[in-house]
Amino acid sequence: MPVQLLKIIKGKSESPLPSHLPEDLKHLQEGFDHTNKYFQGIVLLSYPLMKLEDGTDFFKIVLQDLNDLCSRINSINILIYGKMAEDCARVIRPGDTSIVTGFKVAKSPTADEDGRHSCHLEVSEEAGSAIYIYTKPKAMSAASEMASVRVAPKYMYTSLDQLKDGTIVNLYGVVKFFKPPYVSKGTDYCSIITLVDPSNVKLTCTLFNGNLDSLPKIYKVGDIVRFHRIKIREYNGQMQGVTSMGFASLTFDGTVGAPVVPRTSSKVYTFMDEEQKTIEELRVWAASNLSISGPAAKLSGVQPMLFFDLTCQLVGKAKVDGSSFLLKVWDGTKCPYPTWKVPVEARDLEGEKAVLHQLRNLTVDILVYDNHVQLAKSLKVGSFLRIYSIHTKQASGDDEVGSHIEFHLHGGTCYGRGIGVLPESNPDVKELKAFLESVDLAGSQNMESMSSVEFDGTFSNITDLESQLQRCQQLPVTVLTDHQDLNNTELKTILNSPAPQQYRIRAKLRTYKPQKLHQALKLHCSKCNSLQEVPDGDDFDFILQGSAVTVPNPELQSASWYDSATWTTQDQKQRKIAIHFVKHDEMLQQPEDTLLMIEGGTLKEVWKLTQRFKCVIPVRSTENDLELLDLSAPFLLQGNIKYYGCKLCSTPKPIKNLSSIAAEQRPSWEPTEIAQVLGIEPLQYVFIMRFTLVDGTGAVNAYLFDYEKFFQIPPSEILSNNFLQQKMQMTMNTLCPPGRKLDDLPWLECFIKSYNVRDATKHQVYYQIFDTTVAEDVV
Repeated sequence: MPVQLLKIIKGKSESPLPSHLPEDLKHLQEGFDHTNKYFQGIVLLSYPLMKLEDGTDFFKIVLQDLNDLCSRINSINILIYGKMAEDCARVIRPGDTSIVTGFKVAKSPTADEDGRHSCHLEVSEEAGSAIYIYTKPKAMSAASEMASVRVAPKYMYTSLDQLKDGTIVNLYGVVKFFKPPYVSKGTDYCSIITLVDPSNVKLTCTLFNGNLDSLPKIYKVGDIVRFHRIKIREYNGQMQGVTSMGFASLTFDGTVGAPVVPRTSSKVYTFMDEEQKTIEELRVWAASNLSISGPAAKLSGVQPMLFFDLTCQLVGKAKVDGSSFLLKVWDGTKCPYPTWKVPVEARDLEGEKAVLHQLRNLTVDILVYDNHVQLAKSLKVGSFLRIYSIHTKQASGDDEVGSHIEFHLHGGTCYGRGIGVLPESNPDVKELKAFLESVDLAGSQNMESMSSVEFDGTFSNITDLESQLQRCQQLPVTVLTDHQDLNNTELKTILNSPAPQQYRIRAKLRTYKPQKLHQALKLHCSKCNSLQEVPDGDDFDFILQGSAVTVPNPELQSASWYDSATWTTQDQKQRKIAIHFVKHDEMLQQPEDTLLMIEGGTLKEVWKLTQRFKCVIPVRSTENDLELLDLSAPFLLQGNIKYYGCKLCSTPKPIKNLSSIAAEQRPSWEPTEIAQVLGIEPLQYVFIMRFTLVDGTGAVNAYLFDYEKFFQIPPSEILSNNFLQQKMQMTMNTLCPPGRKLDDLPWLECFIKSYNVRDATKHQVYYQIFDTTVAEDVV
């Protein structure tokens, strides 16, 4: 049988084992022959049985090497497929001793995260594998059971300044920083926690577990944790904590005077009377030495461009697209700014419709992205949440009509971004519930209906849609965002008036140039007012090929503020490539928060890096420092966007100036900030178009100089986003429908201003569109 349960009788197995040779963990390598070998270990973890996409049963366990319990890496993942997975899931328990034969060794994709062996073992009945299990005794004498209850172990606790590499310790600490648990690249959940104690030493712990409830239940900075059997290892001169066999945790509220009640998913734990004194002493110390106050945590106190934590109740949720998810929440207070309502189909919105309608003036829409979507989908409507590091973004200027605030929980885990579910026993939840029950909902329903900017993209049926479209055709297709005191002026009057002046007009768009909309995209320098074409990819590739001739300077590898990795390509050119990863607080960040610099890479290699890391800067080596490439190339790449600098106005500074941003408490790596420290005058993407406007009294050629306002489309993203390209084309087809007679064209309301242009030989008056935007319901 592929899966066998064994008993030990007088020190020997009751069933004969295969005559294989034992294999140590350190000798397991991919590509070697392990046909006549077996691996034996203790089951540390077992994960729930699951099915793969093709319907195959899958079961994962973690075995610790019996022959090397003290090694820093002494455990390995075992992946079990098919019928064996189902059989093993029924009988294997943590603590069992297991023997695996007929296994395949493959590279583990999660080794860097879970700290286990660089390879994992794959077993299945089809591959001829077998697993032998020595189960733990199920029975225990009454005397032994009583003894185990009465005798509580005496634990010794280590202060953070006494930690040593390779040891397994028990410790107490105050949470200075944490990232709520998130799904790692493998099957485990991961939580990152930074602890401090009165020794004034900091310890960062990276904890993994397949069971979310087994990770510490931390709700806020200042909470106190007790870790048992946490493994300490040294990395880059600093101690770090990682999970080991038997790891367990308790978490306590760090507020002085709060009840000392541990949070844990374990049914069995010890907590001595003297440990309560330890908790209270740490609370007093933290209150005096740890800054735990943060930005405003009420919706009534939010401001634009703020990052804050929010304690709230979930009243609705909906899928928006593949990378984002909507959460409708409230905390009983009202945001002082108009808020954006995310357009979703009514049938996709989960939540009680009566409650959603009743709270419509008090709820806000939070869009969560990327790695937070999976957890957001699992949240129960009605649950209480603490959402960490929400970003408030203002959609337009403070003085403009239609200005509103958007709430975003960006992807990644930088600065502790994430979502935590709070139990109803949590003191903050009790306080919030009492406040919510006192809110005057009748009064909130009488609030001004324009308190939120509603972009309703839902129609109950086709008839509604048709009537809505008919109504739109009768409305102006543009919106005026300022100067409402101006009256309409005929174009004939404008043409006969001196410049400069500002006018409000009502006209039709007879034609526009360029007809090929991608030709409208330019780069503009606001300092010298120059315009230039956007370089194509071939230009950038040529510059990269030229820079690859310079071999990376080995003396510039791994400076104090960045770590470097170098290698030689396997092609005929055998290029030397160096990548420099900028650090923060002397530690590497998550890829989505990391800026890196690359030497010797091709265009294809650079684009691959931009899809994984936040920012990429192409550089080359000099004798003493790294430097930017020629400014014909982008000085920064972020996602699909290339950022260029003005050759006339830029005075490039040393790359080491980036270290000043890395040293900030929250380095944002914003392009404008990077440009400033590098001495770059950034070029801005703009749309430059010429509109021929007519109103029956005359015709005016007016130029559109648009950063983002008119089309409500970021010019920087148009080249890499097919959807935005289609949206822009649809907009122009609406403003100037092809093949339509002049009488059938829609009316545009817009502002234009006249200005003089003089040179040595002539004087001309030009016109420019301003403070006008395309109506939301046009496209």
